[in-house]
Amino acid sequence: MSEHDRVRKARAPRAYTSKTYTRLTHPLVRDSRDEPFRRATWEEALTRTAAGFERARGAFGMFSCARATNEMNYVAQKFARVVMGTNNVDSCNRTCHAPSVAGLSAAFGSGGGTSSYEEVEHTDLIVMWGSNARFAHPIFFQHVLKGIRNGARMYAVDPRRTKTAEWAEGWLGPNVGTDIPLAHAIGREIIHAGLANRAFIERATTGYEEYAALVEPWTLSLAERVTGVPAAAIAELAHAYARAERAQLCWTLGITEHHNGTDNVRALINLSLLTGHVGRFGSGLQPLRGQNNVQGGGDMGAIPNRLPGFQDILDPAARRTFESAWNAVVPPRYGLNLTEMFEAMEEGTLKAVYCIGENPAQSEADSEQAVRRLRALDFLVVQDIFLTKTAGLADVVLPATAAWAETDGTTTNSERRVQRVRKAVRPPGEAREDIDVLCELAGLLGHEWKYADARAVWDELRSLSPDHRGMTYDRLDALQGIQWPCPDEDGLEPPYLHGRLWETDPARRGRPAPFGLVAHDPPVDVTDEAYPIRLTTGRRLDSYNTGVQSGGFASPLRRGEYVELCPEDAERYGVVVGEEVRVASRRGSVVAPVWVDPGLRPGLAFMTMHFPDEVDTNQLTIEANCPIAGTAEFKASAIRIDKLTAPAR
Repeated sequence: MSEHDRVRKARAPRAYTSKTYTRLTHPLVRDSRDEPFRRATWEEALTRTAAGFERARGAFGMFSCARATNEMNYVAQKFARVVMGTNNVDSCNRTCHAPSVAGLSAAFGSGGGTSSYEEVEHTDLIVMWGSNARFAHPIFFQHVLKGIRNGARMYAVDPRRTKTAEWAEGWLGPNVGTDIPLAHAIGREIIHAGLANRAFIERATTGYEEYAALVEPWTLSLAERVTGVPAAAIAELAHAYARAERAQLCWTLGITEHHNGTDNVRALINLSLLTGHVGRFGSGLQPLRGQNNVQGGGDMGAIPNRLPGFQDILDPAARRTFESAWNAVVPPRYGLNLTEMFEAMEEGTLKAVYCIGENPAQSEADSEQAVRRLRALDFLVVQDIFLTKTAGLADVVLPATAAWAETDGTTTNSERRVQRVRKAVRPPGEAREDIDVLCELAGLLGHEWKYADARAVWDELRSLSPDHRGMTYDRLDALQGIQWPCPDEDGLEPPYLHGRLWETDPARRGRPAPFGLVAHDPPVDVTDEAYPIRLTTGRRLDSYNTGVQSGGFASPLRRGEYVELCPEDAERYGVVVGEEVRVASRRGSVVAPVWVDPGLRPGLAFMTMHFPDEVDTNQLTIEANCPIAGTAEFKASAIRIDKLTAPAR
């Protein structure tokens, strides 16, 4: 029996039941860190919370929630800025797509994806770069499939031959961390083949000559040696992308979760500027968001450098608008992002955190270090629907509502579409809506906020954000969602952004888009004799993030956590499917069973973060952060595989 046949025969997964988290139904407090939680009244829990936050003025941080509504995120960032006087507010956007926001903002002045989902259905070429969208973004992938059925060609760029790649006309498998050399080689080939859109470049961009000089050394042969992608495949993609009438360039965490994630994004944006594939229907840039409202959280100002509507905190005019509406002073400086807040915990300069709906104890890179830093806080409050591992470290736990079913409001998806969310069921027990909790805490700290309902919050946001001003609840209902920008109630903007770049009138065209001059910078965690395998991480179709929400539901696809190896490496290490091994990095180790995937290449392993209670993959990952966006290098850890001499369990 061949190795491939043996692997196929072993495909029947072991029976697996994920850990089920019990829904929080009443407040919990503990009288000291050494004592267990006890049930408390809302009055006691909120009084303790307000007192703890009052003691921490000047050393406070807030983690807002990418799964909660826009309205909640708006009130949360307002709480941080108005009640606590700080811009230290952030969310899991920092963990995933902050480099996308930073890169798009640097090029175009706006951090949103430039296209609509519908455009993917009517484009000529789709490039899925660092994105297994079939598993990680299955709804978006349905639009991709419609595009393919309508005649679009698709190319997949990913170190793994994923399920997404099975639908591609061509698959390019670069070595992990070599996306910039690959993008530069594609750019050089486009230039040398005379396929650059010189009219668009001269009209709408700056820095082309410097960019051309930057990519000139990246010949196809050099790129093949560095990336591992055959020169012919690089040239094929370059010609296909440049010659297409319309093309969509899509990416996810395979691009952003690197120590140079923003540079990776800029390298991809360069290709769109080189070819004019932006600012037109069917041609654009699509960073695919993984959670239902990670786009909206940033739009609402739940980030340390932007006010709602993506308005720069350093802009005095923007601050004056909010200060007048809020009757408060907005600190005229950027706050700490999520990564910087964790560093400040260790330094002792951040003493209290209000964590709403996030689970950083298991989602942060180098999770053992993250837990140690959370424990160093003087005061931690977690507001959530489950007693997560992060909640288990808290001093006060507040039971919240599930935003997708137990509250009213809106969310914003990857195409910038704002859609209504409606309350369908009553929350269990004493669980309360996040906004009500925030407002009561604000009152205890001297700020009386009264919102009749979510619509009232949204109307306040609309009055302050030009991008959302025309989105009344009635219009959102009637049109089943509206993409921003929507500056007035009488019309709708095109579904794509930056059409201004095609204007012939310089005044209407506005600021040109600069090419990003970024250099290749290999992964921080180098492979060597001691740690010879490159571990990359990602998602599977059956589970969601750290498994807190998805673990309570059965799936016929779910098989728990494995370390996935290629057949050659499995044979080299003498391991078989289901055999438990020790997986070790320079930061920690875990025990996991082996899975063999022919879609991997020698020297490359794959794991997910879905089952941290059984196999905590983030004990292996490295906190090497993008200096611009603060996102960690989840995709490029160095590991080794050790056989176990005796059963580990």
